[in-house]
Amino acid sequence: MTVAVPRISVAALPRVVGSTLRVPLVTGERVEYANLDHAASAPCLEQVRDAVDELLPWYASVHRGAGFASQVSTKVYEQARTSVRRFLGARDTDAVVFTRNTTDALNLLARSVPKHTAVILFDTEHHAALLPWRGPNVRRLRTPASPATAVLDLDRALREAPVGPRLVVVTGASNVTGEVWPVAELARVARRHGARIALDAAQLAPHRPVDVRALDVDYTVLSGHKIYAPFGSGVLVGRSDWLQAAEPYLVGGGATSRVTDHGDRLGVAWSAVPERHEAGTPNVVGVHALAVACDVLGRSWEQTVEHERALLARLRAGLATVPGVHELALFGAEHDRVGVVSFTAGGQDVGYLAAALSAEHGIGVRDGAFCAHIAVHRLAHGERALRASIGLGTTEEHVDRFVAALRTLVTEGSRWEYELRDGRWAPLNDERALPPFLR
Repeated sequence: MTVAVPRISVAALPRVVGSTLRVPLVTGERVEYANLDHAASAPCLEQVRDAVDELLPWYASVHRGAGFASQVSTKVYEQARTSVRRFLGARDTDAVVFTRNTTDALNLLARSVPKHTAVILFDTEHHAALLPWRGPNVRRLRTPASPATAVLDLDRALREAPVGPRLVVVTGASNVTGEVWPVAELARVARRHGARIALDAAQLAPHRPVDVRALDVDYTVLSGHKIYAPFGSGVLVGRSDWLQAAEPYLVGGGATSRVTDHGDRLGVAWSAVPERHEAGTPNVVGVHALAVACDVLGRSWEQTVEHERALLARLRAGLATVPGVHELALFGAEHDRVGVVSFTAGGQDVGYLAAALSAEHGIGVRDGAFCAHIAVHRLAHGERALRASIGLGTTEEHVDRFVAALRTLVTEGSRWEYELRDGRWAPLNDERALPPFLR
């Protein structure tokens, strides 16, 4: 069944690497891969790949080399801070600290907050935002029933928080439901109580513009692999005072301005932010990829948002026609969301469904609890869920094939036999060959 929603033009969209990838099925056929797992890792933009290829001949050590290639690499690395700052609408005074990913960035921030800081967050956060905060001054608020409830709960929690430094940690968009959180409203509450606010933009930044100044947040984190730059880089952008006062996140070369020998001890003068928290040889390739992705997305928001809204409407309308499917939601079916949909399927094993969608239909989705166990457990009433997430590489054919395949699996079952291997379902007698570079 094809769901009638407005057709869109994708001609002006940034293109992704692998858009023509064909994958083998257990039946012996090959089909175009339908990647509906963008929420985990987005494919590489063609412009990012080209920029990386252009940089590689010039690749050299950053900040420490007199050679011309080192000067080029250093220039590329430092210019990337400008691209990221522009992409997020950050303040000129904000520090831009490059990390490995969102998890790394949030752990860095957690290590940098002043001692005895009261930290308040909702327990439905992704584990990257939920787990770094420990100790008696951390308060986790339960799943709110609505955006208004979230604002009221935060206001109450801040009124009850200990005197001293305070930090609120919020997500921009749920990686489980795709729902957009009321970040600006939560920031206003934080300001009223003298608290700072940190935004986990990992799921929001690939889908919508993020404006740090308009939202009035103090810290923002995101990952390159979520915004079509899968080369191992992330970033923490925000106010520099706490970061400057903290001990380096990692210690080593680059984090120091001077080391002296005092016999039984070393004298160490730490570098200023951002180098203070970027010890070791920087990932200049990953940082350049991240910066290029920011530049490309920043020029393409109108087309990107239109593309995803049309496909999301098509996806959700199609899922509503599949027997037993129950879409997960924090704030309700009509709440604004990005291209992420999670659901249960009438008690059917979602791991089995994910395996069959891949093996028999060439569709990649995610099953489980998506590193947000508390949220999924509550919303799915103790079950695991299936998640389909769209992005720049998604087409109408991908969405329609997914809906049709899911309906067939739910109503008629799979055509192939499967078995559990190390806790995961896998097709029996799977003769699909790996690509040549893995043989």
